[in-house]
Amino acid sequence: MTPSWNRGRLQALIRQGLGDLPLILASNRQPWIHSSRNGAVVAERPASGMVTALEPLAEASGGTWIAHGSGTADRRCVDAGDGVAVPPDQPRYRLRRIWLSDAECDGYYNNLANRGLWPLCHVAFVPPLCDPEHWHTYRLVNQRFAEAVLQEAGDGPALVFLQDFHLALVAPILRRANPLLTLVQFWHVPWPNLELLRTFPYADELVEGLLGNDLLGFQIPAHAANFHQAATQVGRGGHPTRVATYPISIDYDHWNQLAACPAVETAMGRWRRRLGAIQPDLLGVGMDRLDYTKGLPQRLRAVDQLLLQRPDLRGRFRFVQQLANSRSHIREYGALHAELEALAEEINRRWGDGHWQPVLLCSERCELTDLIALQRLGRFCLVSSLHDGMNLVAKEFVAARIDGDGVLILSRFAGSALELGGALQVNPFSEEELATAMAIALAMPQPERQRRMALMRSQVAEHNVYRWGGQILSDSIALVPLAAHG
Repeated sequence: MTPSWNRGRLQALIRQGLGDLPLILASNRQPWIHSSRNGAVVAERPASGMVTALEPLAEASGGTWIAHGSGTADRRCVDAGDGVAVPPDQPRYRLRRIWLSDAECDGYYNNLANRGLWPLCHVAFVPPLCDPEHWHTYRLVNQRFAEAVLQEAGDGPALVFLQDFHLALVAPILRRANPLLTLVQFWHVPWPNLELLRTFPYADELVEGLLGNDLLGFQIPAHAANFHQAATQVGRGGHPTRVATYPISIDYDHWNQLAACPAVETAMGRWRRRLGAIQPDLLGVGMDRLDYTKGLPQRLRAVDQLLLQRPDLRGRFRFVQQLANSRSHIREYGALHAELEALAEEINRRWGDGHWQPVLLCSERCELTDLIALQRLGRFCLVSSLHDGMNLVAKEFVAARIDGDGVLILSRFAGSALELGGALQVNPFSEEELATAMAIALAMPQPERQRRMALMRSQVAEHNVYRWGGQILSDSIALVPLAAHG
């Protein structure tokens, strides 16, 4: 019987497979942020599925993680080589920060990455911004990341693991400068079909950049197939690139342990007091980063539709939408936040009274224990992404339900829909379908809820983040030349 994947097995793979070969990770987002607060420096781990997935790799290898230093106290905490040992309480790897000017952040991150590539890859009904100056800055910042990798690797071999759409042009720069590097990149977001990709003026250079890798990973087969079609159009040149799928996941056991801890029980009590005399079987929850790809306006309008269809729920049903503020300085995101606030106010005015309001929109910063407590309290969790590479909130909800109960309502356009067959799958563009799914979830008998949840919990438990890391690292190590292992 094949042993299950866990942190220990992944770390053993890294130690045995890599040997003395350095592992260098590179991403825009850093795994630890140092901020100034009340005159003191505070180190915090950002809420990020990518960070959660990658940190075990960095810790096991004792390698280097290169990222943009964006914290207000980041510069105060680095050594002469712009590095700092992390995690702060028990250092296991080196975080190497690179510094970007406000103009570079604006052109590379705010505009090209988030207003260009993000809507392009998510097939969002928001026109991608394709400004030549922003593309120029994106190229320059990718060059900066490549230079940092080369400084860390020196002239010798290393396994370089690049992350996501922020660093699409790094691989060819590294390959030209140091042919001994083994280059791997994981694309966390969807890859668009060829017709949509061709609307992006720099599509050929984007594809050529990714083809500089030895291994390129996507979340689901459809995204890999889309890229294959694009690569055929551009031409592969002389360098072979393996393209494969690796569905990312979460640390299921860790999430289970958190869900059972006393702090979550305490947080559940706080939610009960805040929400008043809630009925557990009439509470729906949603938790998302503020983003126009998450289907948030459609979700709130579906709550309005549900109350229209089911007037008996008036005064009883509540829907809590927790929002993690994101990219609020970008115009489209600020407009979305204002739209959601107006929608919630309109729905509450239409249906609510002095004692009860159906929608609670929570935009304040929320601790992880509070989020898990909300997941445990809800009869259902609604994940209605218009398009998503994976969506880990769906898997986190499943792992949090240590009671084996609850219903997941899941967009069929999220990558996780391919794995979570026990969910009620919906078209997120149809408010009527969303409302119907909520009504079904509220009325579903407990045995059916438990049957569906058991299927999903088994799936997420087996296909955890360590399995993801083990698969992509095993394939990466197989591509490393024998001489590079030392």
